[in-house]
Amino acid sequence: MLLFLLKALGWLTARAPEGLLRALSAVLGDMVFYLGGRRRRLVRSNLHHAFPERTAGWRDRIGRESCRRLFETGLLSLATPYLSPERLRVILRASPELEAVYRRHATDPAPSLICSPHLAYWETQTAKPLVLPSPFPEFGIIYRPLDNPAADAFVKSARERFGMKLLSRRDGFAEALKILRRRGFVGVLFDQNAGLQGALTTLFGRVCSTTELPGLMAEKFNARVLALFPQRLGFWRIEVGVDEIAHDGTSNAVTLGLNRWLERTLSGDDNLCASWLWSHDRWRHQDMPSKRLRLESKRDLLAADLTARGLERLPRRTRLLVRLPNWLGDVVMALPLLRAIRAGRPDAEITLIARPQFAALLREWNVADRVVTLPPRGAGYWRFFRRMREEHPDCHLLFTNSFRGDLEAWLAGSRQRFGIVRPGKIRPLLSHAYSPPAGFNEAGTHQLELWRAFLAHFGLTAEIDCTPQFPAVASKEGPIGLIAGSENTPEKRWPVARWRELIAALPGSSFVLFGTAGDAALTREIAAGFPPERVSDLAGKTDLPTFAAKLRACRLLVTNDTGGMHLANALGVPVVGLFGPTNPVRTGPVFTATCVTLQAPGSSPTGGGRLADLQAETVLAAVRPLLS
Repeated sequence: MLLFLLKALGWLTARAPEGLLRALSAVLGDMVFYLGGRRRRLVRSNLHHAFPERTAGWRDRIGRESCRRLFETGLLSLATPYLSPERLRVILRASPELEAVYRRHATDPAPSLICSPHLAYWETQTAKPLVLPSPFPEFGIIYRPLDNPAADAFVKSARERFGMKLLSRRDGFAEALKILRRRGFVGVLFDQNAGLQGALTTLFGRVCSTTELPGLMAEKFNARVLALFPQRLGFWRIEVGVDEIAHDGTSNAVTLGLNRWLERTLSGDDNLCASWLWSHDRWRHQDMPSKRLRLESKRDLLAADLTARGLERLPRRTRLLVRLPNWLGDVVMALPLLRAIRAGRPDAEITLIARPQFAALLREWNVADRVVTLPPRGAGYWRFFRRMREEHPDCHLLFTNSFRGDLEAWLAGSRQRFGIVRPGKIRPLLSHAYSPPAGFNEAGTHQLELWRAFLAHFGLTAEIDCTPQFPAVASKEGPIGLIAGSENTPEKRWPVARWRELIAALPGSSFVLFGTAGDAALTREIAAGFPPERVSDLAGKTDLPTFAAKLRACRLLVTNDTGGMHLANALGVPVVGLFGPTNPVRTGPVFTATCVTLQAPGSSPTGGGRLADLQAETVLAAVRPLLS
């Protein structure tokens, strides 16, 4: 059935008026570009990432024309078996440079590789013997056979009718090597989506997996490397051009040189740029969900690529959005994972989406390329995320568990939206989800470990670095910090009387009370009667960066289970954390700075006790060794 359909469509296309075919290509191409859904987004995303400096109007013009040429090429491929040599000579011509290559080969034969990128009109290569000087040299083309044997035999026969040999990628490599030994020509496609069998390189600043086949063959036979490109002159009017790729005889030089040639060619010629197949995902290998958070392929040529380009680090052209949690403690606990994401994908532009109060601190910590703050709730909230589509993000990581966060990611337009789906919950707006294994004991597992498993599911293999963000700077004369409040649960607060006992038991020490404006009444009660020079009350008087700076100046911090506990731990400040009903196994500090966690008497390891039962003497016993 497939063979009959190919023959029938090809026969009709070869006999149809070119004006009708031109109109059909334009209509179908415009339908893909304007109505194509995922394919349209891919065209615009590819062009946006490759040419961020160009205008949106230019990118849309190139993308629309590329879609039209895709159909123009398809129609030409269907018709070619039924086009006469005379008609093909009208359609195709050789450039003076290509003629010179073949004249040179006639007097100075050498093994020669003809390397073709994914430009439109690939079918024309098999008709080159019609437009080049005789005698035409031995020429084999490595091609991907069709899965249908009958259709493949038909296509192969049609393409070989002018004297070129088609060599299957499955079993034709041996013949290709023989042709090179006989100083003939071998045509091969060089592809930037070679999967795990390719080499990590860059194309337009984005990491891809490039086939090494041309480089390996060139190195083995010291072959000339020629990049072939069909230049469109009009509808079904093509001139085949060629450029020689200079190289030092090594596979690496050829592989990297071909990619750099393609970039220069497409960047410098709008006509050729519109013929590249922008609707195909040439960077797909690095977008695979299971490998999204690491770079992996058979070989890694990134260091050599950067050296050849005179760059010190990878351009950050993979756009990764990270929606951070809404609570300070969770944001801080995510920091080691953000470091690991940066290590695993050094090519990623990481954008953190966070509540406004966290922005200054996150920027100071320099763990991402950008920090975007959530807008105020209201009519403009959802428009804000809709406008993010214009940046064509590649992936959206969600550390939140709410429908609101999922809707934000969906509106932002990321093709990949990763999150955690717990038992009994539905998150339909995620594109890919991690579900904890059956029987997973969340209460007995730290939140960091759950997040680590979540990111590992999507390819993260980089080490989790839990060293503090800054070295400790406090001297022995620094104050003892106290956080007596709690943002959301009064049961998490150690009683006022216990705090006052702790202060009274350390007469030689000074203290500073931290908290929000809502904690001010509580801290005033604790500080009452103590000299201001001994007990300073800063509740409600610091923004987050100032709070962090004051924490760093503390000798140690005694605190309830709050976000400030995690912040101090991340800053390298010794911490004594007081846990009552909450679970230190799941939400305890994660950084390697000194940390002592105390639980109320009678608590299980996963919490549940009354913090009022924790005596001041117990806390003092933990504090005194840290002071000494």
